[in-house]
Amino acid sequence: MRTKFFRLSFVLIFVHIYSFGQSGDMARINGARYIPLYGRDSTVVEVKDFDLDKYPVTNEQYMDFVRKYPEWQKSKAKKIFADGMYLRNWKNDFELNDDAKLNSPVTYVSWFAAKAYCDCMGKRLPTMDEWEYAAMADETVKDARIKKSYNEKILSWYEAPRSNENYIGQNPKNYWGVYDLHGLVWEWTSDFNSVLLSGESRKDQETDNNLFCGSASLGATDLMNYAAFMRYAFRGSIKANYAIKNLGFRCAKDIETP
Repeated sequence: MRTKFFRLSFVLIFVHIYSFGQSGDMARINGARYIPLYGRDSTVVEVKDFDLDKYPVTNEQYMDFVRKYPEWQKSKAKKIFADGMYLRNWKNDFELNDDAKLNSPVTYVSWFAAKAYCDCMGKRLPTMDEWEYAAMADETVKDARIKKSYNEKILSWYEAPRSNENYIGQNPKNYWGVYDLHGLVWEWTSDFNSVLLSGESRKDQETDNNLFCGSASLGATDLMNYAAFMRYAFRGSIKANYAIKNLGFRCAKDIETP
């Protein structure tokens, strides 16, 4: 009887510890040192453990947000923080266009709006290195970047029309239990334009500006580099107040130490 009691106690303790590390709507990403692709092959980046939303933020969730924080409603958002495309697929402050869906990812949101949402949820936008680290996993391994099938799937999605209108969670979850990092919409990161910063700002030996030179694209010959080059180039071409059809976001969170 005592043995059964101790076994049950051990199971309950394990479940408690695991559930503490995994909130219902977030996945725990165990950090590591890794080399991001494209153009910074000699730079090792360290990502610390963090939590990441399992799904991108939906139209329905964002609608709840603007009800609570009216300064981010479609009719009231300041143009300096969100351009004229902000929430373009909404009829008004609280109603979607007929072809938009509540359970689809919210898009046409600026970086300022995405940051405000995460801040108000007690979270934050993931850094670019965190996002790339989590997104290099496929369904079975942490780093699938050398797999031809993984990169072909990403590139085929880049060419797919209107994927932003799909429901969240239809793509398989990756190794970490995160859905839709690829295959649905592009996503804001906190430092989305850091590829344009000086090398010193990113603690690198060299600047990343060469990503946008003609020679850079010639170096992106294999699928692995080309997929990453597309993401870096896209991030470097946008501004914080832009609201774009296929650009959404999800939130991250630092791990609280007991």
